[in-house]
Amino acid sequence: MSAWVLPDHIADVLPSEARHIEEIRRDLLDMSRCYGYELVMPPLLEHLESLLSGTGEALDLQTFKLVDQLSGRMMGLRADSTPQVARIDAHLLNRDGVTRLCYCGPVLHTRPSGPHATREPLQFGAEIYGHTGLEADLEILTLALDSLKVAQVGAISVDMADARIVHTLLKDVTLDAEQLAHVHATLAAKDASELKVVLRHAPHQTVQALSNLLQLYGDASVLDEAQRLLPKSVEIEAALVHLKWLASHLDGASVSFDLADLRGYAYYSGAMFSMYAPGASDALARGGRYDEVGMVFGRKRPAVGFSLDIKALTGVAAERPLRAAIRAPWGEAAELRAAIAALRRKGETVVCVLPGHESQVDEFHCDRELFLAAGQWVVKAI
Repeated sequence: MSAWVLPDHIADVLPSEARHIEEIRRDLLDMSRCYGYELVMPPLLEHLESLLSGTGEALDLQTFKLVDQLSGRMMGLRADSTPQVARIDAHLLNRDGVTRLCYCGPVLHTRPSGPHATREPLQFGAEIYGHTGLEADLEILTLALDSLKVAQVGAISVDMADARIVHTLLKDVTLDAEQLAHVHATLAAKDASELKVVLRHAPHQTVQALSNLLQLYGDASVLDEAQRLLPKSVEIEAALVHLKWLASHLDGASVSFDLADLRGYAYYSGAMFSMYAPGASDALARGGRYDEVGMVFGRKRPAVGFSLDIKALTGVAAERPLRAAIRAPWGEAAELRAAIAALRRKGETVVCVLPGHESQVDEFHCDRELFLAAGQWVVKAI
């Protein structure tokens, strides 16, 4: 095997795609700032016990592990930034009231999430801490929608669920983490026969309620059907009311419900959502409420947020035009160099054409040219 062959599901990003990724990254951070979110930059690696504390345990199998040569302790490369941001909110900022944070950086996965997925996503996300009301859930939903729109993704659809429904139905069933993950996967796959096998020791009413849940997907009428079919419970009733309220405020968005689908990370504790667009093989963004996420760090705070992979987003976002630029000759003359420097200070992109390479400008649209006229360097349209 050639020494320069990269591992499976790891790839270099070449100029055209890198430009697209970077432009989207900047737009997403600017959109978050418009909502009042502050940027944080958690480290790529941490001590393993910190990285996998609490809700981070769900990421254990997705986390690359290594030994720190300085301390001899086990370290992990982050597979998701959400627990890290919760640690920052709880331990480092420790603010009273509402805190809004956003982040953007690479994460690493031991296994790809799908056949064509990368093991090195560029994760962007936003979190809001300190507010229990639905206003925070709606803000995150709206920010996620606006993020996909500013990335120039069309025909966005939102699929909603609530973790409290399945959690309530399973509260009388004893399951370890592996069995619970199996139940969640079975529910997502709508596999009624496998569900009965997995829950063969569970009470009949629990199995029946979860079997009914498999049929509860579709438009807003699903919520009314759920009220009729599911056991009466304060938690389930609250979940259905909250979903109905959130959906009613998503003006212009295509909204559906799948009450059995809990795909994503295991720390969700309330309303949750996935966003899709044509051409995407999986959800482009996932998010929801996870009020337990900061408890392990000594500060249980209401929390709701979302995350997405900018690399996956780039694959379905509209192509962007090349940036306009000015083509300039290369030269040592002080006047020429001063003219180029002045244009760059104004924010212009100036591409100096090296001798013998006059036709080799790839990633910029040179629609103007710097040339010498009557002893002055001036810009003219090409």
